[in-house]
Amino acid sequence: MSKPVKGTEREAAGRGPVVVVAGGGTAGHIEPALALADAVMRLRPDATVIALGTERGLENKLVPARGYDLELIPPVPLPRKPTPELLRLPLKVRDSVRKTREVLDRVGADVVVGFGGYVALPAYLAARGRVPIVVHEANKSAGLANKVGARFAKRVAVAVPGTTLPNAEVVGIPLRRSITSLDRAGLRAEARAHFGLDPDAPTLLVFGGSQGAQSINAAVSGAAKDLADAGVGVLHAHGPKNTLVVQEFPGKPAYVPVPYLERMDLAYAAADVAICRSGAMTVAEVSSVGLPAVFVPLPIGNGEQASNGRPAVDAGAALMVEDADLSPAKVAELVVPLVTDPDRVAKMSAAAAGMGHREADETLARIVLEAAGA
Repeated sequence: MSKPVKGTEREAAGRGPVVVVAGGGTAGHIEPALALADAVMRLRPDATVIALGTERGLENKLVPARGYDLELIPPVPLPRKPTPELLRLPLKVRDSVRKTREVLDRVGADVVVGFGGYVALPAYLAARGRVPIVVHEANKSAGLANKVGARFAKRVAVAVPGTTLPNAEVVGIPLRRSITSLDRAGLRAEARAHFGLDPDAPTLLVFGGSQGAQSINAAVSGAAKDLADAGVGVLHAHGPKNTLVVQEFPGKPAYVPVPYLERMDLAYAAADVAICRSGAMTVAEVSSVGLPAVFVPLPIGNGEQASNGRPAVDAGAALMVEDADLSPAKVAELVVPLVTDPDRVAKMSAAAAGMGHREADETLARIVLEAAGA
């Protein structure tokens, strides 16, 4: 096997930097990694970006579709509670680190960028002392993998101030250019026609992540008459495994249920207000496009979704409702007056757009390239 060309040797040979991104498992890890990859390629067209993933993650679909090579490694699930699986973890970590190190050597990695999750931990351990590491944390409360990686990373980047990682630089969350460059007003007519929505009615976008959220589905669909009577159109992504039957009200703006939104850019353009979960990516996207939101944090985990949405609420860009408090009556009381008040919507939209994230992809790309010595 030929020896990998590194650093200045690579530059002298006329080859650009090799960036390995570790962000597999969920869309919340993969999408920022791919947005970073796109930004790296814009800044350094001679670069090579390779993604690490596992055979069972969404990266198997998303990474090749964006034109990047995917290298598969064994996952390292981290049990939250003592289980027999925990006793086997050291062996799994060792095997995954060994195979990850083989990938890094074979591709001649100049830098490893981790976004947390099952793939990031073995990537950090394999790169330690061999390849510079950059860590990006999207949530205010960092996960275990990033807590480990940050201990020996060259640079640590975070989405929001106050994240519990040492020596962190606040950069926001890298987002797709189709989101950060979105002209909502310019696309509104096309977007509403695409989904079969009323072209002129105030419009509510409803979604609960890629799988939907039953509490949001029940509360908003249960308020369908209140929304119709107020002249509000609805675009509701209920999740591919859920069903949603909503009564039609002739002469009123349409309530359009769909299993999944392939074109989130058009969904954002069609809407005046969104009601949704507050995962880190969701908060970043709705803020970036200037879409006022009503956040309903997922009521499990360590409270990170509530923490994610709090800065937008404090900035006047969003409202927040606890999952247990969400009901059709709450939608009628809180959401209907908001979506039908254009002045209030405009003020919240301006506050959302001012929260950042639009430049996060290229800011992080410059950090990564600098860490790579490129």
